[in-house]
Amino acid sequence: MSDAAQPTAAEVRAAAEAVKTALDRHLAAVERRSGEDDPAVYEAFNQLAAAAEAYDELLYDRYDEVTPFEIPGAEDTLPPYTGPEEPSALSVLIRRDYAVAEPQRLLAQAQRIEAADDEADGAEVSATVHGALGILFGEFEPDEIASRHKEFGLEEGDSTLWVTAADDHAEPGEWLEAPFDQVDPQRVVCRFDVSAVFDDDVEGLEDLEDIDDIEDVEDVEGVEDVDEEADLEADEDLDDELDPDLDEADEADDEDADDDLERLDADR
Repeated sequence: MSDAAQPTAAEVRAAAEAVKTALDRHLAAVERRSGEDDPAVYEAFNQLAAAAEAYDELLYDRYDEVTPFEIPGAEDTLPPYTGPEEPSALSVLIRRDYAVAEPQRLLAQAQRIEAADDEADGAEVSATVHGALGILFGEFEPDEIASRHKEFGLEEGDSTLWVTAADDHAEPGEWLEAPFDQVDPQRVVCRFDVSAVFDDDVEGLEDLEDIDDIEDVEDVEGVEDVDEEADLEADEDLDDELDPDLDEADEADDEDADDDLERLDADR
């Protein structure tokens, strides 16, 4: 960053003072909280996060330094629930992202569907990717596409599902022109996210599996030790089997030696 674009020392100092003020406001809100999901605490939290983030940016731009604070993003948390305690209606909002990984496979699937449609007017809608997507999503339910996405040449991305509470059931066609414009995060009852960023946990499990493999190797080494002991026992058993024969041979040699001594004494 050029010197002309750098914030002044006074601006950095003012941002630091703003953080101090936001800290005091947040502590006061926490001390006066009326419940677990007090909106005042949530608002003070957001103000503190914004002030800390602004200070961190100015500090870095001016002095090339950073703070030790980690400011959670808005996507990491939801605001406190302020909807009805007993919702009489709800909306389920789903987003699933896909990449067109294999366009030819997608086109081929759309062409099969189009060829099987007796009411087709002869126009080759499936000749383009956007036309093929229209045919595909018009033919299959979203859940079926999610389970068969590879078959359709698609690659799965992030997905999320939000369940939001409502006071009244919407009238037919009421929100069709802008179905996602009136989503209130404070009315989200629950949400479920699927993302590749969660794969770190899976890698940790794979490491544990590697440890299990190492333990398995150690078990094999133990088996080798048992095999060695078995070989020694077999050798001992063989010695036991041979010992009687060896004893008999030793006794015969002793008798022959005694006979020889008796003959020598008789000659004398």
